[in-house]
Amino acid sequence: MRPYLLAALFLLVSVSGLAQTADSDPATKDDVILYFQTMHTNDMMHKMMEVMSASTQQSIHDELAKQKGLPADYATRMNKRMDDLMKNMPLDEMEQAMIPAYQKHFTHGDIEAMNAFYASPVGQKVLHELPEVMQEGMQTMRPVLNKYIEAWEHRTMEDFKNSGTSTKPPGEGAAQN
Repeated sequence: MRPYLLAALFLLVSVSGLAQTADSDPATKDDVILYFQTMHTNDMMHKMMEVMSASTQQSIHDELAKQKGLPADYATRMNKRMDDLMKNMPLDEMEQAMIPAYQKHFTHGDIEAMNAFYASPVGQKVLHELPEVMQEGMQTMRPVLNKYIEAWEHRTMEDFKNSGTSTKPPGEGAAQN
């Protein structure tokens, strides 16, 4: 009976040793794909693109209004362009392209732990609420970012003026042959 007990103990130690090394093993492509499924990455990327699209659209609108004025059909044309951007976004290819980065930075154990969290009720709430949080954050952050960029542009222009360097791009204003 002792040989069976010894074999069982050996098997138990071997299995626990395998479990410990699996936590530090590199993440496999399948690990990352399962993580992306748990995270609803494709849906999340689509929602994030919508948020970024709205922010980009607003920035373009503001810049055109400031620079040259908006064309009469601006809203119609921009909505069509943004719809085209969203419909043709290669989300599946983008997701596949991200897999190696996840494999480089996360172990099998890391991915398992992240899957456990994002499969939990709190993790699912994070996934559900994050796009709206990002959208609200982008809206409230935009004036801060605009103020910073305007100040940076002003400092940059002043620096060029004070150094005697032209602020015109190379070739602009030069005599043409």
